[in-house]
Amino acid sequence: MNKLIFAILAALIAAPAAADDKPVALKKAPGMEAVEANCQACHSLAYIPMNSPFLKPAAWDAEVGKMIKVMGAPIDDADAKKITDYLKANYGG
Repeated sequence: MNKLIFAILAALIAAPAAADDKPVALKKAPGMEAVEANCQACHSLAYIPMNSPFLKPAAWDAEVGKMIKVMGAPIDDADAKKITDYLKANYGG
């Protein structure tokens, strides 16, 4: 019961913040569509430019791999390649 109450309270607190989210304009380049179609299904695209100063190109491979293998993101191999190529080329720190 406590978990249910906590979940409801968390949703109520987060709802106004989510309503204020501004769309994130990613750099227009090949692969952007794959990023938008796959990544924002689970989280805000704001994480990409926010983390780019800290992630070198090889780190994006690890991040996308983690999203697929650990977090369970349903991204096929072709899209994963497009996503990592896009992130490394445009947000590779």
